[in-house]
Amino acid sequence: MRGSCSSISQLLERYFDREAGDGERALVESHLPDCPDCREKLMLLEGLRETIKAPVDEAFKEETFPWVWEKIERKIRTERRPSWRESVRSWLDLSPLLRKKVWVPAVAAILVLFFITAQIFLKKIPFHPGASVVEYVESETHNVMVYDLEKAKATVIWLFEEPEEETFSS
Repeated sequence: MRGSCSSISQLLERYFDREAGDGERALVESHLPDCPDCREKLMLLEGLRETIKAPVDEAFKEETFPWVWEKIERKIRTERRPSWRESVRSWLDLSPLLRKKVWVPAVAAILVLFFITAQIFLKKIPFHPGASVVEYVESETHNVMVYDLEKAKATVIWLFEEPEEETFSS
């Protein structure tokens, strides 16, 4: 019987916690009537359960859950809430991202790409509209300037009139 007692004592805790399978439970139940040592171990486990369970049950009876919830709500209300500026600042805080070294190559690549494209887009392009002809004709009555743009096939004519001379009568 002693050889089977050592194997049963290993199963006894599983049996007590209701974790044993059907075969293991049947084996323990068939062994317990014949072995006073294993019955005593099982009784000790049940006594331990009662020792632990009694204070928990007593605290459960004394504790009122609405009162506990009131304490929790009071604690939530008394906690200092951050101002909207602090909230925005915490959202914009990049220091956790900058601690990761994976961002260094990405930022470097973005900067290089920015400088390359900036030179392309910000480059001063000289404006040469193409060949043009300007003629200026003076006459006694009118002055005329003709601006002929060949590439755009446009002609602009300015007619300058001489200001009328004022006559002063005294």
